[in-house]
Order: sequence, then C-alpha cells, then structure tokens
Amino acid sequence: MDTQSYKTVSLKKEAVNKEWVVIDATGLALGRLASRVVLVLRGKTKPCFTPNVDCGDNVIVINAEKVALGGKKMTDRVYTRYTGYPGGQRFTTPKEILQKRPTELVRRAVKGMLPKSRLGSKMLGNLHIYAGPEHPHQAQNPKEIKLNEI
Repeated sequence: MDTQSYKTVSLKKEAVNKEWVVIDATGLALGRLASRVVLVLRGKTKPCFTPNVDCGDNVIVINAEKVALGGKKMTDRVYTRYTGYPGGQRFTTPKEILQKRPTELVRRAVKGMLPKSRLGSKMLGNLHIYAGPEHPHQAQNPKEIKLNEI
C-alpha cells in the first residue's frame, strides 16, 4: 500500500494558481452575494484549499449599485461607526450608503465574512467592486460565473 497517496497536501503561496472571475450583482440579495464571493476569495471552491494561504481567486463584482435588500432593510437597517471623539457615534442606512458610495455596501458585507487577520486583509485586496457594468480588468480575461454555479 502506498502511504504517500494519503498525505495531506498543503499549498505554498508560490504554487497557488489564481484566476479572475466576474460576478454580476444585479438584483441579487446582498448577503447571498457576499457569502458566495467570500467562498471564491478564500479558495474554498478549489480542491487544493489551504486555510492559512491566500489561495482564492481575484473577484470582480459589477453592478454593485443594483444589489437588493429584502423587506424594509434598505431604510431600517443601521450601520454604526465611531469617530473616536466624545459624542462621535454616527449612524447610516444602506440607502444613504448606496447614494454616496455604491460599492461600499458590498465591500462591508464581504469584509465582515472574511477572517479578521492579515490574511483576511490580503484577501479583501483581491476583491474589485464597480458600481456600473464596466471594469478595467479586461486584460486579465476574467471568466463570468453565476452564483448558482459556485
């Protein structure tokens, strides 16, 4: 019996094969979109997934301004941040965020699902979000994927 075939394979960062994928966010629920994007960013859709290595693909999300939220979440959900000064607590709704910076809503959702470490920060750098249907990454020949295929 060959015991070498039963060894666990851990990738090194030099051996990772990164691809570019495009996801169209038109009409998709924010949380479902973010969870599928995180699967691709982390590399969990690949058979060679290694948790301590950035083995995920580069993801391009287009039409981020057309993402959907169910029910009254667009006006009732509240995002809280703190400026660091006394009385500096600020509140915003998804509707206000979409008006000011349409890509911020998707970025926040994805960031919240990634690991809170240096590796998570590096994975977030592999995410490229654009409000409209155009993106400047045509030279990378990204392949378009549907969320149901992930």
